[in-house]
Amino acid sequence: MISSPNILTNSRPRDNNLKRYAKRAGKALWNTPSPYEKQKLPGVGLNMKSSPFNELAAAYDSWFDEEGKLIFATEVSALQSVLASLPEPWLEIGVGSGRFAQALGIGTGLDPSGKLLEIAKKRGIKTYQRRGEERFFEEEAFGAVFLIVTLCFVDSPLDVLREINRILQRKGKLVLGLVLRESPWAQLYLTKKEQGDRFYKHATIHSYQEIVDDLRRAGFATEKFVSTLFQKPGEVKEIETPREYYSSDAGFVVIIARKDVC
Repeated sequence: MISSPNILTNSRPRDNNLKRYAKRAGKALWNTPSPYEKQKLPGVGLNMKSSPFNELAAAYDSWFDEEGKLIFATEVSALQSVLASLPEPWLEIGVGSGRFAQALGIGTGLDPSGKLLEIAKKRGIKTYQRRGEERFFEEEAFGAVFLIVTLCFVDSPLDVLREINRILQRKGKLVLGLVLRESPWAQLYLTKKEQGDRFYKHATIHSYQEIVDDLRRAGFATEKFVSTLFQKPGEVKEIETPREYYSSDAGFVVIIARKDVC
């Protein structure tokens, strides 16, 4: 079930438009040495060990093939339902090991964890070791930017959202994949955080209103909501069909927000 091609693969070509945007911006960003390859750009220093996920990379990635199989497939299905409306090229911030990027056909991603990026690169993702709030790409470089279960792990969500607004084209879209505090799944993760879980101790679970408020402050207008994962924690038996509305009962919510240009 999980191995269905339309769930885990996507035939959409990756990266083809990045060469065009680099040319349009007047800078050959496409040819910039990748930080993944441990080459530094002028004026930018990287702490290769700064991400807590470096030590957890193998365990994190294996979750998608083990207990997280059906959860991942359900989340991918919800994200796939919005792809047709998104302008290109695409970027994923917090690409991790490249699981979502590979499944959705996102050809480029950045992440602070060098170990996770090693895995993502093997999945065919063009990788950059950067944090989401860093000014690395040109203005209006991307048609759509994805943040999938990432906002809960960043130091300053508002700074990341503002940087995404800067690099999005005038009609660009932000795609958020979130576990929101109102859901039963969030309560599970908050309990794990309190217990010092190796992954969730680093997470901050945001509420629906906090996300909507930060989007507005960062210059976005919400456009669409998709909800899924209504099965309760420990009871996931099948891949769900996504529902095109927001529900506080959903364990995973996709928000599409457009760059709000006055």
